[in-house]
Amino acid sequence: MGENTLWYCAPLEGVTGYAFRRAHARYFTPADKYFAPFFSPTQEHVFPPRVLRELSPENNAGFELAPQLLCRSAEDFVWAANALFDMGYGEVNLNLGCPSGTVTAKGKGAGFLGRTEELDHFFEQVFSAVRGRVSVKTRLGLERPEEFTRILAVYNRYPICELTVHPRVRSDMYKLPVRREWFDYARRESRIPLCFNGDIFSAGLARELAGAYPELGAAMLGRGLAADPAMIGRLRGRKWRSEGALRGAIREFHGEVYDTCARDFGSAKSAMLRMKELWSYLRFSFAGCGRELKRLMKSRSPEEYASAAEALIGGCALAAEPEYGREGERK
Repeated sequence: MGENTLWYCAPLEGVTGYAFRRAHARYFTPADKYFAPFFSPTQEHVFPPRVLRELSPENNAGFELAPQLLCRSAEDFVWAANALFDMGYGEVNLNLGCPSGTVTAKGKGAGFLGRTEELDHFFEQVFSAVRGRVSVKTRLGLERPEEFTRILAVYNRYPICELTVHPRVRSDMYKLPVRREWFDYARRESRIPLCFNGDIFSAGLARELAGAYPELGAAMLGRGLAADPAMIGRLRGRKWRSEGALRGAIREFHGEVYDTCARDFGSAKSAMLRMKELWSYLRFSFAGCGRELKRLMKSRSPEEYASAAEALIGGCALAAEPEYGREGERK
């Protein structure tokens, strides 16, 4: 992994929706590919209005987007994937990594990894009927990383266009360190092009990964990119002409995301709550902003929020190289 690395934006529910993607691509160095937070198709085979808005090609113009599906039914997956291909998307991603208890209890996300025979049959049906590329985002298994040997053998039987490996098991959630030795196993045994995902919290950690895997073509950035929207630019050697220019980009990015959410939700107050979720990451772009951040998080009206956000963006020092979860705050 090096100068030719493809840097992807991970699907973070409630954060990297189309408002984030569009503003990020406009004000910062864009990701080579954005992944939309998952949609769960049902047997009714209709896209709810919120999903249509999120995946509208018009709302995602100017950058590459791979919609993500969370699904256990091959019939429902094929319907949704082909509908998305008909909308003009070239790739659909299957989520086999979500560790949420409500998801895995239904045998979806990482819960599907414990049903390898069913998963094999799922892929057999899917690849006999889909009209475009299918990629997969996976964990290593449910409880033990050794489960991955059986799971990868299933993947290798099908024309999956790319396999994003998050080297944790479901029970690790996001707490334990990633298991790099199992990504090494995937590098040796996978017949599918690989993408690395997990705990790339800063540009520095991305450079360290690049040194460890110089031949890897792609990596997916999640919490680190939400904490430092300029991260991909840093990795590509982009220099801002001044601190004020970077601060201005953050201000414009924030403002566009907020305005878009307010319009879509029909309420600046509802948008304010969504923005506070974004600030749980974006705060790491600033240093020594505790007082200003506390004021922002306690704001109760859009007016209070707008004032607090400007005080933080305009008045707090920028972090030299932001890192998600610095000072022992990683979750």
